[in-house]
Amino acid sequence: MKMRILLAACVFASAANAVWAKLPPSAPVDPKVAAEAKQKADDAAKKDGELLSKAQDRAAANYKKKSKSVKVAPTATKAAAKKK
Repeated sequence: MKMRILLAACVFASAANAVWAKLPPSAPVDPKVAAEAKQKADDAAKKDGELLSKAQDRAAANYKKKSKSVKVAPTATKAAAKKK
């Protein structure tokens, strides 16, 4: 029983040590490389936006086409029935 408690305490202590450990400082970033990466990310975001827009246009066109083929007869509501 005491062995389990001791083992659990060691595991928690090592996990706490790993959590509180400091990471090494990151390498300095070259402004030119950072600008290129930002440009690539902007281009990818623009392309994704255009693809999303096209997909939404196709979905809207498909919805309009399908909704024209379905005929739904209007039903009287309670408010309309009270007016009569």
